[in-house]
Amino acid sequence: MSEPNKISSHEITDPKVYFNRRAFIQTGILAASAVATGLVYRKLNHPAAGKIKTARLEGVISAATDTSNGFHVAEAQTSFQDITHYNNFYEFTTDKEGVAAASANFQTKGWQVSVEGLVRKPKIFDLDDILKISAPEERVYRMRCVEGWSMVIPWAGFSLSKLLDVVEPTSDAKFVAFETLLDSTRMPGQRSDVLNWPYIEGLRLDEAMHPLTLLASGIYGNSLPPQDGAPIRLVTPWKYGFKGIKSIVKIKLVATQPRTTWNEAAPNEYGFYANVNPQVDHPRWSQATEQRIGESGRRTTLMFNGYAEQVGHLYAGMDLRKNF
Repeated sequence: MSEPNKISSHEITDPKVYFNRRAFIQTGILAASAVATGLVYRKLNHPAAGKIKTARLEGVISAATDTSNGFHVAEAQTSFQDITHYNNFYEFTTDKEGVAAASANFQTKGWQVSVEGLVRKPKIFDLDDILKISAPEERVYRMRCVEGWSMVIPWAGFSLSKLLDVVEPTSDAKFVAFETLLDSTRMPGQRSDVLNWPYIEGLRLDEAMHPLTLLASGIYGNSLPPQDGAPIRLVTPWKYGFKGIKSIVKIKLVATQPRTTWNEAAPNEYGFYANVNPQVDHPRWSQATEQRIGESGRRTTLMFNGYAEQVGHLYAGMDLRKNF
């Protein structure tokens, strides 16, 4: 595979930063996720077209068997500025362009993640423990969010399956439930009733174990900042933005389908699966097209966000209008 073009040095930090254990512990992991329901939806204010600096990838890995060594979509990447200054993170604010400022003082020192439930070896991990499982690798993923806007993000992280393998799920485990930090002193948005806190999310076990499902550790050669979900978050590229839970403190293996925040907030709009499906419209907007941040005009939305070759078999025989 051809190597991606280098981003100019003034735009990024040396990639060694996110491989450095001390830097990882201090600054953490994250990603970008974006959603809204009819109960809390507000009109999007898109950044002006043309302001994004991009780098074109020359090669692409497309086979699912190659994802253990990274997965790169051959598309122009969204700028570091927009990835880190246009965010959904209601724990801080519902203002997408205000999350960076609202989360600027968020501290992650001493962060721990409990992995428990239907596993043979439950464990409370600190960030150093997590990093020891696997060194971060670059994954350039197309991320399409529920309101119809999208980004292309160069993550650093490793497959969630590697963490789950450590705790050894039992044969009774069928789903994975996730939970975000609950601390309104550090996350002032939790003082509002915009959602029921803490934020919770879930995947089927086979979805969680798929090699594309990522625990992210960095972006553009930088450790990820608070507004993107520090210190550790989930990235599921074939699902809407809300299947990217941030600031995770608990992962629990369970036998039955877990509750999720957006499914509880508006079950007629947000199903459990949350797959990108241009053939099934959201009740208040079409899923057929999307707005790439930094571009004018709209793009055609791809089935499973363009990852049908890798993940389509997970939903064989399912009615995706019912299981939306």
